[in-house]
Amino acid sequence: MTIDAWIELHGQDLLGLAWLLFCWLGYAMLARKRAKHVFCIASVLHQYRKQWMAQMLQRDNRIADASLLNNLERNASFLASTSLFIIAGLFTGLASSDKLQAILPELPFAVATDIVNVQFKLIIVLMIHIYAFFTFTWAMRQYGFCAVLLGAAPLHTDPDLTGETGQNYVRYMAKVIDRAGHTYNYGLRAFYFSLAVLAWLLNVWVFILAVAFTMAILYGREFHSKTLRAMIGVSTLDLNNLPKRD
Repeated sequence: MTIDAWIELHGQDLLGLAWLLFCWLGYAMLARKRAKHVFCIASVLHQYRKQWMAQMLQRDNRIADASLLNNLERNASFLASTSLFIIAGLFTGLASSDKLQAILPELPFAVATDIVNVQFKLIIVLMIHIYAFFTFTWAMRQYGFCAVLLGAAPLHTDPDLTGETGQNYVRYMAKVIDRAGHTYNYGLRAFYFSLAVLAWLLNVWVFILAVAFTMAILYGREFHSKTLRAMIGVSTLDLNNLPKRD
């Protein structure tokens, strides 16, 4: 089969793949840009992380802070382990893709397809979860770095805490936790979009709708959720102190 014939046969799937990349990467860029100008989950958490670090430096007993970091790292560890199980399951699915191809036409909205097409879509899901695994493990490492910084934090009796040393510690330790949180969030997005890709096994139009629906859910939760409004209401936050990512 020539390249032109293959493109003609699988043009809709190529369109679907382009739509996935456009929505995923486009939403990531949109969220990063808007987070610098309006309140969202990420920007609000940035300010609370700075408050947390400022309070931590004033405490004599920091066991609670270490426990909080451990809980955050455990969340990333759980999803990293889950990614490994999903990856193993997808390899099994690839080995049985002929059976999956035979079952798919019996499902609602499904269209007949060849085995190569089914394997291609499973490989896309597999690649997404491999990315998610590396993302979650990197988030785990960053939370581990935060634990080291917590252990190295100056004592609350240190006279330098009221000066530039204390301000820098608050600023940069909050930034490290921020980066760990952003990395964890990237892994979660991979999970969400991988679920949308499963709809691709039915047909490309269901998949396109699923990707758009996933992006709408992510945007709504990040920028317009009731949880966000509650977090803003808990404390007086500074709109001019939104995170500037570099």
